[in-house]
Amino acid sequence: MTATQNPTEKHEKTVAELSATVRKYYDRGERFRIRHGSTNSTRQTATKGKHFVDTGSLSAILRLDTATQTCLVEPNVPMDRLVKYTLARGLIPLVVMEFPGITVGGGFSGTSAESSSFRYGFFDRTIVRVEMVLANGNIVHCSETENTDLFHGAAGAMGTLGVVTMLEVQLKPAKSYLQTSYHPVTSVTEAVETMRKFATDPSIDYLDGILFSQNQGAIIVGRLSDVCSDDRPKRTFSKATDPWFYLHVQDTISSHPSTVSTEAIPLAEYLFRYDRGAFWAARWSFDYFKTPFNSLTRTLFDSLMHTRVLYKAQDATPLSASQYIAQDLGLPSTRAEEFINYTVHTFGIWPLWLCPLKPTPHPTINPFPASGPGASEPLLNIGLWGPAGTKRRDRFVELNRDLEDKLVALGGEKALYAHTFYTEDEFWRVYDRGWYDALREKYGATSLPSVYDKVKGQLDAGRSMRDRVLDLRPLGGAYGVLKAIRYCYGSEYRRIRRDAPL
Repeated sequence: MTATQNPTEKHEKTVAELSATVRKYYDRGERFRIRHGSTNSTRQTATKGKHFVDTGSLSAILRLDTATQTCLVEPNVPMDRLVKYTLARGLIPLVVMEFPGITVGGGFSGTSAESSSFRYGFFDRTIVRVEMVLANGNIVHCSETENTDLFHGAAGAMGTLGVVTMLEVQLKPAKSYLQTSYHPVTSVTEAVETMRKFATDPSIDYLDGILFSQNQGAIIVGRLSDVCSDDRPKRTFSKATDPWFYLHVQDTISSHPSTVSTEAIPLAEYLFRYDRGAFWAARWSFDYFKTPFNSLTRTLFDSLMHTRVLYKAQDATPLSASQYIAQDLGLPSTRAEEFINYTVHTFGIWPLWLCPLKPTPHPTINPFPASGPGASEPLLNIGLWGPAGTKRRDRFVELNRDLEDKLVALGGEKALYAHTFYTEDEFWRVYDRGWYDALREKYGATSLPSVYDKVKGQLDAGRSMRDRVLDLRPLGGAYGVLKAIRYCYGSEYRRIRRDAPL
């Protein structure tokens, strides 16, 4: 940047150059993909195709307006940097994705729902305005009053309607702490009913739950506060010696199984409480390497247990595409118990994450209740993350397809950050192809990959020799660890950690 070039001028220059590149591809009739430099998807990254538009440099916070409580940012700004910036000015985004490396653009173009989504909906519902470069190179803005169909259609559409280059994020006043209460529950029925009750309480700011088994769980309630109510040390979850959050919750309700426990957590610590251990998904890496899972080993390997590092390990190997279930599944809350009972019988995976959602109006690519019974009810997202229980590729695909069938039968849909095993016809029976294709035609996006192109999994058993070799224990895991170590001790990650809010 020159001495006279401010962030806005630099942004406009970068977008103009990007627009010109896209226009060249369009004029030559060549398809292209968007390369943005990071991912929090559990799908294997597609590398086919020789034409890419690189948006990695669009990573600046451009302006914060305290009067409107909005912040103008480029799409590759990660949540931890945005939170650090807004907290310093007494504000916070309405929805903050719990993994700090998820970017603002990724939260909009993907599907992101977190513990304040019972009040605000998916992250994209907190975006006021978006700037995009269409597939023909035109630069447009969209909002509730301008190009409204594109504004709603691009949310969750995985970048298949255009290249997002700037977003305006709605903020709200922040407070120093979150008074966090852990409500023990002893059945799936009680968990769902308790969560439905709390979702209507206007005093609650954050709400999620963890089921550890069919007879043990916790509904976690958070209220913003500037008061630390007792003399105990403030609870933190970011240091190597801190407990992983889910283990802390389980210890708390095991020690007090019939009473509600409350503690004050500094706000940024709460917002990124699931970073270490990636909720609990990193626990399976200890099992994979037959390593004891205890406080000593978690402390010893802590540098590798943060989500940015874990995603580097995952991206390096095919294990998440062949041996592990990683799905977020949204359905009407009245059907949640039936679906949970199905997952217990079919997969036996614990814990499960519960996150109530304010539904997004149709049409949308994001999960919403299908027409029919339960269509007007609140959604409940169920996070199902763990070993599939098979090493056979054909059985893995069969289990995923059965999961998708069950979800659809109960009026639900899945978040598309994860593996999808629908055939193309099946996929478009779930999602509104007529609406989506009409948007692509209207805004000239047919030269971009479709949503199905982006999310489809490999249905047959044919796999590359590399993937077959890396499926062998411990080769795949060891290769992933080497990639993670290289990233963890590299200059990029050291800079990220230095600038983090915790």
